[in-house]
Amino acid sequence: MHSAFTAIVLGKYEGAYNYCNKCGFLCANEPYWLEEAYSSAITFTDTGLVSRNVSVASRIAALLYFLLRERGDGRYLDIAGGYGLLTRLMRDYGFDFYWADKYCQNLMARGFEYTPFMGGCRAVTAIEVLEHSEDPVKFINDALDVGQTDTLIFSTELFEGNPPPPDNWWYYSFETGQHISFFQHITLEALASNMELHFATNGWLHIFSRTKINQSLYCACTGRFAAIMSFYVRKRLGSLLMDDHDNLIQQNYRNHG
Repeated sequence: MHSAFTAIVLGKYEGAYNYCNKCGFLCANEPYWLEEAYSSAITFTDTGLVSRNVSVASRIAALLYFLLRERGDGRYLDIAGGYGLLTRLMRDYGFDFYWADKYCQNLMARGFEYTPFMGGCRAVTAIEVLEHSEDPVKFINDALDVGQTDTLIFSTELFEGNPPPPDNWWYYSFETGQHISFFQHITLEALASNMELHFATNGWLHIFSRTKINQSLYCACTGRFAAIMSFYVRKRLGSLLMDDHDNLIQQNYRNHG
């Protein structure tokens, strides 16, 4: 890797960013500001938190039902799941989703925290997480190991060609200091190849799997008709909303009875 540029991070630190001409990977070199950057796990500038989760939930619902042929029996894990919004949305679609996050409080999916004792998952999701990782390979391996699964569905914005100038790409998020790894299509291809995983993408929502992926079906599930497809999925599977409500009440009675 070689030096790409420097930029001011968190309004006061000089950050150096390195770039690999071969695989197109761009990352912060020794991001010493991370402790301060994560004084709050969810940044105040993340105004797209709700709309992003609503959008991605419909696409993941279509993916699980039509691509993975899920019919309500499988278990799923949203790793680094933030406030638990995606986990709650996916349960509302009828999928048995669970939450995990080392750094954030579970506010919206309480009672559905994942533990390894539950057993393996059919897939793990990691939405807007990989760009936070100092070691993407380790993160991917850990995610697959924790979920005891062969499939990782994740999102991260991609760039093409040379790194965008520091003042010309919002995704750098220098004001928060949390985004430190940046990828291109060729970067993800190289990662998948080196880890002996299959890879598919629609440009921002990606999948790594040890089993072969139908690229055409993947694109169909994550494209313009995802909302319609996910509506059908919810009708077929049935939301877990009221079942979860009743089960949590019973659990509370048992714990305090």
